[in-house]
Parts: sequence; C-alpha cells; structure tokens
Amino acid sequence: MSSVRAFVGQPAADIETPALVIDLDAMERNLTRMAEFAKAHGVRLRPHAKTHKCAALARLQIAAGAVGVCVQKTSEAEALAAQGIADIYISNEVIAADRLARVAVLARHVRLAIAVDSALGIERLAAALREAGSRAGVFVEIDVGQGRCGVAPAAAGALAQQVVSHGLPFAGLQAYHGRAQHLRGAAEREAAIRHAVTLARTAQATITAAGIACPLVTGAGTGTFVHEAASGVYGELQAGSYLFMDRDYADNDPTPGAPRFEHALFVKSQVMSRGHSHAVVDAGHKSHAIDSGLPRVWERDLEFANGGDEHGILRARGDALPALGDTVWLVPGHCDPTVNLHDHYVVVKGGLARGVVDAVWTVDARGCLA
Repeated sequence: MSSVRAFVGQPAADIETPALVIDLDAMERNLTRMAEFAKAHGVRLRPHAKTHKCAALARLQIAAGAVGVCVQKTSEAEALAAQGIADIYISNEVIAADRLARVAVLARHVRLAIAVDSALGIERLAAALREAGSRAGVFVEIDVGQGRCGVAPAAAGALAQQVVSHGLPFAGLQAYHGRAQHLRGAAEREAAIRHAVTLARTAQATITAAGIACPLVTGAGTGTFVHEAASGVYGELQAGSYLFMDRDYADNDPTPGAPRFEHALFVKSQVMSRGHSHAVVDAGHKSHAIDSGLPRVWERDLEFANGGDEHGILRARGDALPALGDTVWLVPGHCDPTVNLHDHYVVVKGGLARGVVDAVWTVDARGCLA
C-alpha cells in the first residue's frame, strides 16, 4: 500500500479500505499490562520492534519502562535510529562484512548490541568496530530448541572467550525459543521453556568456567514470557506481539498468570461484491500476511476464505452475510509480516465502531530486509 488517505479527527467509519488500523485504547492497555508485569517480576523489558517497525510505537514502549528495543535486521536498526531510538539490540547474526561496517557506524550514534554464533562473525564484527572506532555489546546466541541460529550450550564458553579476546564487551546470552511460542497447550509451552532454561544454565556454566561473567540472559516471546520471567535465569524479555495480539497468538491456550492482551491491530475492509452464498471484501493477501493462516473476522461469526491478492471471501456461519458496502474488521493471522505490507498505521481512539482517527504513524522500517 503506497499511501494512506486518513486524517486526524476523521471518523473510523470513513477510513478508506483496505487500511491497517490500530485500536489505540486496546493497544495502550496491552502496553501497560506488559510493562507492569515486567516491573512486578523484576525483569527488563526489551520488546521486539520487528513486530511494529515503528519509531512512534518504540517511543511509547520506552516511555512505559522498556530499556530499548530489539530488531532482526541492520536496516531495521538504522531506520529506528534515524527516528531517535537510542538503545537497540540486533538479536540476530550479521555475517556480511559490508553490513557489519554499517553496524559499526551505527554503533557510534546509539547504544547498540548484536548477537553472534560463530568465530567468523566475531572476527568480522571486531574488525568493523575497530575500523569505525565504535563499540557494541555482544551476545552469544545458543540454540534452546528453535533449531535455527545459535550454538550448542556447551560451546557458549568458547565463543564468549573469543568475544573477550577480541576486546569486545561480552553482554550475555541470547536464548530465544521461537518454536515454543505457538505450541497451543499451556503445559507444552511451559515444558519447552523449562528445557530452554536448563540449556541456558548449561551455557552459563561453560562461560563461568572460562572465567567470564555472564551479565544477562535475554529472550522470551509473547507465548512464553511468564515462564522465562519466573525462571531465575532470564533477566530480559523480548516479547513483541503482545502489543497487537494477532490471531495466531490468540489461538494459544491461555497461560496461567499471564496478563490478558487484546486484539489491537486490524485490517479494515468492506464488502465489494455479494453473491447468494458468499460476500467478497477488498482485503486479500496484499493487505494481510497468510504465513500463519488466514485472518479472523472480528466480532462476527463468519468464515474467511482466501480470495487471492485483492479479495477475501466470506461465508455465513452463525451470522448472516454482510451487505454490499458494509465494513468488516479483520484480525491478521500474523502481525509482523502484515505490518510490513503497509506504509502507515491509522490510529483510532474511542473504539472501532464509533472512534475517530487520533494519529497516522509511519511504518519506518517497512521493507527493511538487509
């Protein structure tokens, strides 16, 4: 979507479709609940900005108590830093020398940290930082069950030694278990994080045995943060999707003791065609990502089916089909890539039905792939 035609004070009912809309009241409640949880449990909150890709939202999170934000890509860090976000952790490996040169330049201007999981990555990072005359904190990433990046916990001490031997500040362990986030059963998620905690302790022990202090273990997501916070091992939470609560996270069984988060991100659509047994809305997968499944129709018992790039198909279930021109609000299946399809958020205060546009925020890191 290349532009947005919405303005402050406009009724939500008049926002052109399709549009990416934030229910500000619900989002602020989510923001507050997570900040209060982290404070009450004595852990730092560093939310993942790859969820929202927006400096305005990062500023709200920091104002509510977050120590900074995470990103996954160098270009995401650059985009947010350009808008004044001053404490950023690239919780991912960067191996390309040209990109590490950009990381090193960025580290002159913001408080920056980055993850590593190889000797080559450490060597190249150290060389880039020396060349730029800058410093960045370095986290060693361990694989705690994701099966993606990260070394085996037993190898963490050796990598931490290499970090220190290159004169880099060792910041701790990156121990994020992404696969656990969408295990549907609460007991399954708890068991997965219990195992992750055991692996993190093993990694800590190898670092201590190498004579190096491990200042922090960071990780956790919206599906499991309660368990990391209770572990006595994790000192920082990286949950991001709690801010919006997409359909996929809402499909999880509730975690006992977790705050209740509300749907706050929607794609506004309207019925553009109507058949005898179906209706067609103007929001297809150009408007919402489908990697985690299709969106859910908000507060209406209707089935949503994939109609292609520009269309969504609605079929009656418990409710009658909407009429031609009716508004239909969709809860995206996966918020992060849905946001990446849009240039702006239309921010509505006072509810979706009777609210008005309170702000229009830029998705600053849209399309930041490198």
